[in-house]
Amino acid sequence: MVTVRNIADYFEEKVPSSLKLDFDNVGLLCGFPDAPVSTVLLALDVTAEVIEEARKLGAELILTHHPLIFHPMKTVRSDDLTGRLVIALVQNGISAICLHTNLDIVDGGVNDALAEVIGAEVVEKLECGRVAALPEEESMDAFLELLQERLGVSGIRWYDSGNKVRRIALCGGSGGELVYEAPALGCDTVLTGEVKYNQWLDGKAQGLNVIDADHFCTENVVIPVLAELLSEGFPSLKIHISQCHGQTLEG
Repeated sequence: MVTVRNIADYFEEKVPSSLKLDFDNVGLLCGFPDAPVSTVLLALDVTAEVIEEARKLGAELILTHHPLIFHPMKTVRSDDLTGRLVIALVQNGISAICLHTNLDIVDGGVNDALAEVIGAEVVEKLECGRVAALPEEESMDAFLELLQERLGVSGIRWYDSGNKVRRIALCGGSGGELVYEAPALGCDTVLTGEVKYNQWLDGKAQGLNVIDADHFCTENVVIPVLAELLSEGFPSLKIHISQCHGQTLEG
């Protein structure tokens, strides 16, 4: 019998919580450690729609990237956004394990998966990102087309400095701060999923290509990696990847 605790311990070994950044909250954040698990649903976030999807699938566990509980909770109430999710999980006997910045940082995690999907080779590790090189330089237009195809992103924001794309500082999710590291790393391009206004201006001032390819799409690349890890550790489990989460974000 596979339990929630077995799966939590397995991912603690594969994706250690010691790697997480200080502000983060990871691991088994809600649920029933000793409950048996036969079916797991994987998604980027625990949302009301994902919980309902898990209920219909008969899943006893949801495994996500973003934490269910990020800020300390003093109460669990139905008139609170996070409280409603916790209540729904408990009412349906569903546990939630969340792997966040530790999954960003670990070898084979979010950023390595992002580099692999876009066909780039990781040449340097950063605290929360990677430097990756394409096999050959690409025009910005060609690279944007590649991102649309490989990441499944419908809307990309970018600044084209006029330079070709070859050496990329990348970070899945919110990594706009890479515009400050990229020049010293010899990068011509920053690729991430969330760029602030001032970061656009500062990237432009330094002659960088800057690409915001969507927070969800630059991190969701890790979900198949998690599914494979889970399958290797627990071959008897039924493993499902959420079919509703990306659709609800796109409307």
